Amino acid sequence: MRVSRLMLVTLRDVPADAEIASHQLLLRGGYIRRVGSGIYAYLPLMWKVLRRITTIVRDEMDRSGGLETLLPQLHPSELWQRSGRWQGYTAGEGIMFHLEDRQGRELGLGPTHEEVITSLAGELLRSYKQLPVNLYQIQTKFRDEIRPRFGLMRGREFIMKDAYSFHSSETDLQNTYVDMDQAYRRIFERCGLEAVPVEADSGAIGGAASQEFMVTAEAGEDLILISEDGTYAANQEKAVSQPHPPVPLEDAAVAVVATPGQTSIESLCTAQGWHPSQVVKVLLLLARLDSGAEQPVLVSLRGDQELNEVKLVNAVSRRLETSVLDCRPISADDVMRQGLKSIPFGAIGPDLADDGLKQAISWTKSFLRLVDPTASALKRFICGANRPDVHRKGCSWNDLDLPEPPLTADLRNARAGEPCLHNPEVKLTEKRGIEVGHIFQLGRKYSQALDSSFTNEAGQQEPFWMGCYGIGISRLAQAAVEQHHDEAGISWPASIAPFEAIVVVANIQDATQASLGETLYESLLKQGIDVLLDDRKERAGVKFKDADLIGIPWRIVVGRDAAEGMVELVQRSDRSMRKLPHAEALAALSCALRP
Repeated sequence: MRVSRLMLVTLRDVPADAEIASHQLLLRGGYIRRVGSGIYAYLPLMWKVLRRITTIVRDEMDRSGGLETLLPQLHPSELWQRSGRWQGYTAGEGIMFHLEDRQGRELGLGPTHEEVITSLAGELLRSYKQLPVNLYQIQTKFRDEIRPRFGLMRGREFIMKDAYSFHSSETDLQNTYVDMDQAYRRIFERCGLEAVPVEADSGAIGGAASQEFMVTAEAGEDLILISEDGTYAANQEKAVSQPHPPVPLEDAAVAVVATPGQTSIESLCTAQGWHPSQVVKVLLLLARLDSGAEQPVLVSLRGDQELNEVKLVNAVSRRLETSVLDCRPISADDVMRQGLKSIPFGAIGPDLADDGLKQAISWTKSFLRLVDPTASALKRFICGANRPDVHRKGCSWNDLDLPEPPLTADLRNARAGEPCLHNPEVKLTEKRGIEVGHIFQLGRKYSQALDSSFTNEAGQQEPFWMGCYGIGISRLAQAAVEQHHDEAGISWPASIAPFEAIVVVANIQDATQASLGETLYESLLKQGIDVLLDDRKERAGVKFKDADLIGIPWRIVVGRDAAEGMVELVQRSDRSMRKLPHAEALAALSCALRP
């Protein structure tokens, strides 16, 4: 391919709406162009990158026994209603684009395909003799992101590889889960990425177990915690650790302490000389359930700990045995709108009475009470007295007038520097990560909901065991840029670069340079090397800057020494340069790309 025919339009200035390096470089390098909020066109260079990535993904999926298919992007609402996800995905801040057709039937643009594939499997896979089956597709998905940002990292339209496996037993599912884990590791390695597998929360997809693959990068949206010995890694949503021990509180009778205006842990401890680990802070939140009900929740947490909202949602879901759409803090305005008496925010205790909810207009009339082990383990503690500007010091859990014991659940954020559960001598460290893959053991959640079953060896109907495995193809491409760039531009791994090499003719109007450039270009094409020839009538400096910006792994520069048959061979990753006779340069490049 010749640059003069490539429709290459590069930018010197950083686009105003591009916040992170990879987004900036893809725009500046002419790889993508914004069409609307969270919507991008993949220009020819980017499309070549995406094709290279999908080739690797297809190769490894096929190697693992996957069968490629293509599913519809329009989903009938009935399927999602049967799984119980339609309301959560479309109401309020739901992420599914949805519409009505001319007959008034509701449809959704697929953000994921569990419902569709499970319904099909129930029609097509009738016997255990047909199992296991692993179906995958590479397709555009749609998600109505509240805040699209970072280019292809969080867009409203993106390319994804998703796979779904069907099994006759949980053991068989677990075996495929391990196989997919290994396939994913090979995919990311072949794409030239350092990807860390981490334990993860299953989120709205659901299931018994899941694992994310994170590309480590400073611009990553996710915080991942990794043990110093490398044997444990988890997304902060899922991570566990041993909290640091609290500062002991002296054993004394319960005392009531006036705390005027001291409504935060920081102000309370500063004014009273207490340590945050001696305080039980109580958070008042509202859980919005899939059924439409609104459940007030009281969470007790040690004062030096942070609430993990994902763990909270999961705990509420387990306790109420229903899906929770979200949990948010309750405000004084919320209380007023419910027609309730004021609540002493900043001085709430774990024993705040249910009586205050009896007149609630739409809320459940009693609190769901949850306590984190960091709080339940305290023998003596400080907590609110359920009156404004008053706290109690020296309380024990037996001193509190609780209607029933609160449910104990891990609700805190694990943090870097804390001891690991598997070895207290090993500490957690933290890194930022970009999620590029996620695998799930779904179990029977969807097959039971959609009545999708097979005939087992005993001749009885049984729901499928299912797995789900996703890779963000377009996100992976940008994550590669985030991990492989410098101040001059992109430095693609050779396996996914749009071209393997570029021949830059410094002065295309010099007949000798032009002739040698053409010779090198034709020779590389004959060797099967995907090469780009910069034949533009531009200054050499412009060509060199563009070559650095678009990040082709190898560059051959034909310049003033062309008459002697000498060229420069430059490796983009480390900017190293060798001046060689052109035949030796060809041999060295061929050896590097085809070892």
